[in-house]
Amino acid sequence: MTSAATLAPPAPTVTWTPRLWGALVVLCGALFLDGLDISMVGVALPSIAGELGLNPSSLQWIVSGYILGYGGLLLLGGRTADLLGRRRVFLIALAVFAAASLLGGLVSDPTLLIATRFIKGVAAAFTAPAGLSIITTTFPEGPARNKALSIYAGFGATGFSSGLILGGLMTSVGWRWTFLLPVPIALAVLAFGARLIPRDHAPENRGGYDIAGAVTSTAGLLILVYAVVQAPTVGWLAVSTLLEIALAVALLVAFVAIELRAAHPLVRFGIFRNRSVVSANLAAMSMFGSYVGFQFIGTMYMQSLLGWSPLSMALAFLPAGLMVAVGAPRAGFLVNRFGAGKVVAAGFVFFVVGYALFLRIGAEPHYVSEVLPSIICLGFGFALAFPTLNIQATTGVEDSEQGLASGLVQTSMQVGGAIVIAAVTAVIASAGKVSTPREVLDSYYPALTVVTAVAIAGLAFTMLGIRKNR
Repeated sequence: MTSAATLAPPAPTVTWTPRLWGALVVLCGALFLDGLDISMVGVALPSIAGELGLNPSSLQWIVSGYILGYGGLLLLGGRTADLLGRRRVFLIALAVFAAASLLGGLVSDPTLLIATRFIKGVAAAFTAPAGLSIITTTFPEGPARNKALSIYAGFGATGFSSGLILGGLMTSVGWRWTFLLPVPIALAVLAFGARLIPRDHAPENRGGYDIAGAVTSTAGLLILVYAVVQAPTVGWLAVSTLLEIALAVALLVAFVAIELRAAHPLVRFGIFRNRSVVSANLAAMSMFGSYVGFQFIGTMYMQSLLGWSPLSMALAFLPAGLMVAVGAPRAGFLVNRFGAGKVVAAGFVFFVVGYALFLRIGAEPHYVSEVLPSIICLGFGFALAFPTLNIQATTGVEDSEQGLASGLVQTSMQVGGAIVIAAVTAVIASAGKVSTPREVLDSYYPALTVVTAVAIAGLAFTMLGIRKNR
């Protein structure tokens, strides 16, 4: 019997010219900037609280404001790039990101600071899917795209791990530098991007734009993310939480009804007939959700229970970041040889083992024997799964919908992160008032079990996708 690989047409060859490499580096620089900004600000939170007098519920909005803007508008950002031109959307959003970073480093009013974080999240919701879709439309499906996306993912991981270290160093000088440092980087990426990113032509949209779909989807996602972020503080069964979730569901149901009838829908639901897209989005939700939940627990354990400094905690996580930075650019080779599904499954095995190993932590610090094995497993897991999911989520999708596919997978990650972090916070809070180190530690174990279960679910989604493809 002739194999499917024999019947498949050969992948188009790509000439890696200096200009093409330059454009890829520019797009990678934008993702590096996103990772750098998120991790630096996270390290600076205690210093921000001390200088501006923020209580914990207000302080969390410096992080949550970014998540709200990013997670709520990713879907719209991805589709806008398809309709208005990816290069144009990328450059405009990057300029807004730079301006909001500068303003955030200068203001002293907490409300304005949170507003700048929301604006940066909105800007990133347009740059991230636009940048990813520029890569997927520039490089044809196959080895060339796999290589480009692997390099792209490696830059993102490097930015995040670098931000942990730079955040500790910048915070020691002053927390405002964690907001100001991204400004010159963003301006450099903007300048080179205007010169190196090839011009594209947005498809003619004779039927107009799906305004109703854009409004209902954006409002529904914004309210859903807001409700999930607020729930651990006000309570999952609070009237406000229930009303917000009900309103979000109603808006998203209305969005589905609109899309099914729209002549030019914001989201063409036919894209979900692509099994690769569905499998990648479910796995991405599980992967990012479980990792965000683990990082929250790990941060609480190292800083609150063990009393480590932010820089010490950053160094503890650093091996995973270095492994992703080195390993992720090589994921494309593995995908070419074994297929995306198997590489993602291998990544989830490392995640499950890493989270399960962390259940051995004790009230005394034993980094090498108890923490480091988990960190190494997570490094392997991310190096395998993160770039491969970006490859899988855009495989078999027409160029005209690459922005949509990019926005979908990144929305899945953000929604998964918001849901799991809310669940983890609720599980820890259910332990009630804890005072001794042993009681604090005991409150972490059920939350770690939730994180491990989410990773197991991601492995199950991936295995089911492999079986269906067979």
